[in-house]
Amino acid sequence: MGFLKRTLNLTDAVCSLEERLVVSRTPSGFFGWGGEPVFVRLTSNLSSASSVCTEHRLVSCTMRSACLSLLLVSACWALPFRQTGFMDFMMEDEPGSGVPDNTDRSAPAGPVGRVPGPGPMPPQPVCPFRCQCHLRVVQCSDLGLKNVPEQISADTTLLDLQNNKITEIRENDLKGLKALQTLILVNNQITTIHAKALIPLGKLQRLYLSKNMLKDMPANMPKSLQELRIHENEISKIKKASFQGMANMIVMELGSNPLSASGIEAGAFSDLKRVSYIRISDTDLSAIPKGLPASLSELHLDGNKITKVQAESLKGLKHLAKLGLSYNQISVVENGTLVNVPHLRELHLDNNALTSVPPGLPEHKYIQVIYLHNNKIAAVGTEDFCPPGYNTKKAMYSGISLFSNPVPYWEVQPITFRCVFDRSAIQLGNYRKK
Repeated sequence: MGFLKRTLNLTDAVCSLEERLVVSRTPSGFFGWGGEPVFVRLTSNLSSASSVCTEHRLVSCTMRSACLSLLLVSACWALPFRQTGFMDFMMEDEPGSGVPDNTDRSAPAGPVGRVPGPGPMPPQPVCPFRCQCHLRVVQCSDLGLKNVPEQISADTTLLDLQNNKITEIRENDLKGLKALQTLILVNNQITTIHAKALIPLGKLQRLYLSKNMLKDMPANMPKSLQELRIHENEISKIKKASFQGMANMIVMELGSNPLSASGIEAGAFSDLKRVSYIRISDTDLSAIPKGLPASLSELHLDGNKITKVQAESLKGLKHLAKLGLSYNQISVVENGTLVNVPHLRELHLDNNALTSVPPGLPEHKYIQVIYLHNNKIAAVGTEDFCPPGYNTKKAMYSGISLFSNPVPYWEVQPITFRCVFDRSAIQLGNYRKK
């Protein structure tokens, strides 16, 4: 309205100016031809000036009506206001500038333009209450949970539920987690895992169930599993079907369970074609389990009740590089045992009941480390470790421990360790009777 008022005032001013110009104009300015004063001419032309002014007033009225009509038409055709940023203003006329053109040019023009609204919002990731979620990792540890939480995103790859109070894994607790690769359930109170609970986890690679109260191996574990850690439970039996079809398994931790040699069924490890690491420590095993996978490179049987190492028990383990038998009750290592493990590099037989150095060490070409401390070895011969000739052993010893044995170390001949890489690798010491 202010703009309209200013336009009308401007029209009045133009009309007044025209009237003054008409009254004051003469052919020769303020004086007529021959010096005649202007007021004489004004008197004679008064009637004509009056008619001219009337004509200008009619023109002024016509101009006012035209301006008013133009403003009203412009207001009717105006588009709604749209906020425009500086960069949008700079690039709106540039082709390919990256600013989307939402105008439908094929639609007929109308008096009112419509600006399209924003598209639908993308679905927000779901995170269980009190848990922390980042990318595809769901962290729900140390929350005192008694059940597996709900609303876990279907694209989760790692689910951490350790240090809670979960007592069971129900049938549908893990339903829909088809992308899950790592499941951590360490240090809970789990006694039961439903037979169908793990079936949906077709991509699971790592399953951590240690420090629970399980009495049986979980049923229907995914065939994709590569690492299983289930130590410190109450498992007393391993059935043949426990690891059936699990050809991708690489690491198995079964220690600190009340397992016995009779509790491991024959052929229980037969389907484990790729496993390279097995630990069955601190159990009730009285003998090395039979039928171990030929792919093994590390076998740890420390802290058991094994009394004898039989050659037959290690047969076929051609890839075994490290054998741990510490803290057992071994008094005898059968002759020919080391022949079955030709690529053995490290042998731990400390804290046992051996009375002599195990046979077969001089003939073994690759063994480098042997722990024999805390035994009952009373004598060490010159050919107990090294072959008779020089340069016949392909790998020199880098560690031999004989301390805490009743052998008089001052009586051991220096030539005994002729195939040792460095004298500092030999550990001898006084024996203290208990």
